[in-house]
Amino acid sequence: MRTVLVTGAGGAGRTTLAAATALAGARQGARTLLLTTQSSAPEAVLGVRPGVAEPSAIAAAPGLYARRIDPAERFRQEFLAFQERAGAALDLLGAAPLDEDELTELPGSESFALLHALRTAHASDAWDLLVVDMPPTAETIRLLALPAQVRRYLRRLLPAERQAARALRPVLAQLAGVPMPAQKLYEAAERWERELAAVQRVVDAPGTSVRLVTDAGPIATATLRSVRAGLALHGRRTDAVLVNRLLPTGSADPFLAGLSGSQQTALKALRAEFPDVPVHEVPHLGRDPQGIDEVGALLDGPTGTLTPQEPTEAPADPWTVEDRLASEGILVWWVPLPGAQREGLGLVRRGDEIVVTVGRFRRIRTLPSALRRCTVSGAALRDGSLEIRFTPDPGLWPRTAPSD
Repeated sequence: MRTVLVTGAGGAGRTTLAAATALAGARQGARTLLLTTQSSAPEAVLGVRPGVAEPSAIAAAPGLYARRIDPAERFRQEFLAFQERAGAALDLLGAAPLDEDELTELPGSESFALLHALRTAHASDAWDLLVVDMPPTAETIRLLALPAQVRRYLRRLLPAERQAARALRPVLAQLAGVPMPAQKLYEAAERWERELAAVQRVVDAPGTSVRLVTDAGPIATATLRSVRAGLALHGRRTDAVLVNRLLPTGSADPFLAGLSGSQQTALKALRAEFPDVPVHEVPHLGRDPQGIDEVGALLDGPTGTLTPQEPTEAPADPWTVEDRLASEGILVWWVPLPGAQREGLGLVRRGDEIVVTVGRFRRIRTLPSALRRCTVSGAALRDGSLEIRFTPDPGLWPRTAPSD
């Protein structure tokens, strides 16, 4: 399955261009599903209200389906299921259970609902192309990093080795007469781990990419530079930049000519900033596009290959270790960070982990085994990559036996 995650700044038109991307895929013969959390915009664009429980077929576009994710309903289902599983413990504490009609979704519910829908769509094996109308860019980066981060928290708070006595817990529960809280806690952690691992496999899949939507304003280049660095930090691939609402050039109206000129200047800067990523121009229709014909006209030009292709192998880890022991006595960990600036770049080692900060974004990774026996001896940002130098620690590095 090919998965395209469409994101952009608020107001840039990402929902419209997510619909246009899905329509382009369906017209190429792919069984396509558009996922969105928006309630009104997809209906105005496609002319059909997306289904909630099940995807709705778009009659005017054979092969295209749309589904709206309802975070509130998902939150209620999850909370009620948790409340039922924890019923015995809640009764022991004298807690009164909550009714469905008094539950209101909490902040962050939309992110979990979207990730769940993404995993469910992949597990159904019913689609060739999945297009997801994502939240704004900064939120999208954090959302895509969420599965790995939560799994790390679970490993730290509930390490697997503490579950060795799992077989004793049912016996203790029978003796106590109530389910043991620790048993329920570990069972929940195991369930979360399975679900998060499944989501992470989808996000990390070679067929998953991010498509950025932007306008051609004066701050677009700087904004997308930061966004691209954040995506790269978490290993996310940008497959295209869609520059939305471009005015035609050569207008006789001085105001429109000046505005078009500034857009073309910004467009040129974006192409220079993304030399290895296709930058596509999306015309301004003079109004918000409505209906299949107008949405389809937005991406009539080349938009990258949307025809789904089955990956032949998993993507290689972009963080690579270079062995310079023989020449310089060091190992180098290369971290690709296109768009990163020295300002706002941070690097901290915590035991066997390294913490890399790029502006607003942060990632924690476990060191490869060889680097755990080294000390960090320096770092530099060169040509869009962070070079972290490691020197072997004499107290930890295996000694070479002297030759006779």
